Amino acid sequence: MANHGVNAVAPLEQAVPPLNVADLHPVVGAQPLYNWQATKGTLKDRFRFLFNNQLRSDVLFVVGRGVSSQRIPAHRFVLSVGSAVFDAMFNSILATQSNEVELPDVEPAAFLTLLRFLYTDEVNIGPETVMTTLYTAKKYAVPALEGHCVDFLKKNLSSDNAFMLLSQARLFDEPQLATLCLDCIDQNTREALAADGFTDIDHSTLVSVLERDTLGLREKVIFSAMERWAEAECSRQELEPTKDNCRKVLGEVIYLVRFPLMNVEEFAQGPAQSGILSDREIVDLFLYFTLNPKPRVRFSDRPRCTLSGKEQSVCRFRDVAERWGYSGTSDRIRFTVSRKIYIVGFGLYGAVMGPADFQANIQVISVDNGIVLGQNDTGFSCDGTDKTFRVMFKQPIEIKANQSYVACATLNGHDSFYGTRGHRRVIKDNPSDGQTVFIFTFAPGNNNGTSVEDGQIPELIYYT
Repeated sequence: MANHGVNAVAPLEQAVPPLNVADLHPVVGAQPLYNWQATKGTLKDRFRFLFNNQLRSDVLFVVGRGVSSQRIPAHRFVLSVGSAVFDAMFNSILATQSNEVELPDVEPAAFLTLLRFLYTDEVNIGPETVMTTLYTAKKYAVPALEGHCVDFLKKNLSSDNAFMLLSQARLFDEPQLATLCLDCIDQNTREALAADGFTDIDHSTLVSVLERDTLGLREKVIFSAMERWAEAECSRQELEPTKDNCRKVLGEVIYLVRFPLMNVEEFAQGPAQSGILSDREIVDLFLYFTLNPKPRVRFSDRPRCTLSGKEQSVCRFRDVAERWGYSGTSDRIRFTVSRKIYIVGFGLYGAVMGPADFQANIQVISVDNGIVLGQNDTGFSCDGTDKTFRVMFKQPIEIKANQSYVACATLNGHDSFYGTRGHRRVIKDNPSDGQTVFIFTFAPGNNNGTSVEDGQIPELIYYT
C-alpha cells in the first residue's frame, strides 16, 4: 500500500500537527529505572511512559522499507488488549515466536500514531499522516482510531480536495467518506473539477463521477475537464498527449459525456473540433441536433442534476386579477436569493377565456454579465382557472447567493390572469434545510409591464 500515494493529503487544513518522531519520548536503556512508577500519578501516565520505550518491551517492530525504516519497541500485552489482529499475532496457535516483526507496508509515523492511541487513547493525526494512519488502523482492526481518521477527513473535506479524498476513500474502502466526497462534488462541481486533484484521479474514479446524474454543471465544462484528465493520464502512462492517445486512455469514458445535452453551438465550437470524437460520432451528433424525430446516438441524453430532495416554489403575489395582454414583448422580474438554489421552472398564469394553449420562451439571465444561463422554447396548456401552470427548463439553473438575476417569459397566446399586491421580500422556511430569502425588484427595460406589484411570472420553482 505504501506505493499507492497514501501520503498525498497536502490540501487538507493544517488543523492538527503531524506526529514528529523526534518529539517522541526518548527510548531509555533496557535496564529498569528504579521506582519510575512513583513519578507517574495515573495509569495513563504510566502507559504513556512505556510508549516507544524499551523498558519491559518484549517485541520489536521493523517498520517501513529501506533507509526510512525504523525499529520501534512495544509490549505484546498492551497491543493484544487493543487489537484483535495483534492478539492473534501474539497469542493464537499460529502466533509468531520471533521477538522481531517486520512491517514493510506500514509507514513508521502511522504505526507510532497507532501505538500512541493503543497506549494512551491520544489521537495525533495531521494532513500528512491521516491516510497512512487510516490504512494502519484498518489493517490492525482498531475501529476507534479509524473513526477518528474519517472524522478528520470529513471535517477537512472541501471542493479543493474532494477528488483526491474520493480516490483515497475508494482505495481504503471507506464508502461513507466516498459518499460525502461525491455529495461535495455534486454541490460544488465547477470548483471541484478545477482543482488540481481532479486530474490525479484514476480511471475508475473518473467513471464513478461522470456517470452521475447529479453533477451541477453544463456538459461543455465537463467535456473540457475530461480533456484535461486525458492529457494528465497520457503523461502518467508516458504517452505523447496526442488526440488519438487521449481517446485511447479515455476508452469508454467518452460515452459518459452527454453531448446531446449541449446546444449545437456548444458542440460545434468545442467537442466537434477537439479531435477526441470520431468523424462518425460527430456526424451522428450533428444529425441529432438538427433532425426531428431525433436519431439514436450512443451518448446519453438524460439530463444531469436530477436533484434530490423536495421541489419547492416561491409565489410573489397575494392576489390574482384579470386581464394581462401579450404583444410579443417579454415579462421580466429581477430577483436575488440568500442562498444557492437551482431553478427548474416558472409558474405562469393562463388564459382568462377558458382552456387554451400558449407558446412560451422562458429564460434566466445573469444581471452581472447579461449571459442567458438557461432557456427553453416550449408551450403549456391551461384550463381557464386562475392557478399557475408549470413551465420547465431542460436543466436546472444554478442561482448563486446574493447575486442578481432576471426571470424572463415571452408568451404568445390569449389574455391571461395576472398577479397583484406583490411582495418585495419573501421568506421561505423549510424545517429540513433552513430559511431562504427572495428579494424581487423591477427589471428595467421593455418588460410588458411586469413589476414587483403586478404582472406575470408569479412563481419560481426550485430546489435547494
